[in-house]
Amino acid sequence: MTVNGKAVTADVEDRTLLVQLLREQLGLTGTHVGCDTSQCGACVVHVNGASVKSCSVLAAQCNNAKVLTIEGLADSQALHPMQQAFKDNHGLQCGFCTPGMIMSAIDLVQNNPDPTDAEIRDWLEGNICRCTGYQNIVSSIQAGARMMQSR
Repeated sequence: MTVNGKAVTADVEDRTLLVQLLREQLGLTGTHVGCDTSQCGACVVHVNGASVKSCSVLAAQCNNAKVLTIEGLADSQALHPMQQAFKDNHGLQCGFCTPGMIMSAIDLVQNNPDPTDAEIRDWLEGNICRCTGYQNIVSSIQAGARMMQSR
């Protein structure tokens, strides 16, 4: 598979989850494990351009796939616009859910460049934040969407 633009190979057991491969074998710990039951969304990554919960996908299912994690978003010069928007609009507190929120938000905005509050809240239904009231996350996604459009 390709992870964050780099070809990688690994021998994995049939039962190895994508999140385990990313964290334990590739050292990409920005993808978080919050529940192991695909309820919280902290482990969201992109596989072939679509957001998926990496705790619900087997690593072997991603053979020949393009995987993008939170570590692959920023370039050496600047944060990705959605990352910057979360920073600028206080879209995080403890930060544990933030990678999954950002990866989900980018997928939303790629499919819906100008989402409403309700559309954002609906899209994030499978992403849980235990710290915020979600309003700053919604505001961050709206700002990130505008920044992504002007990019």
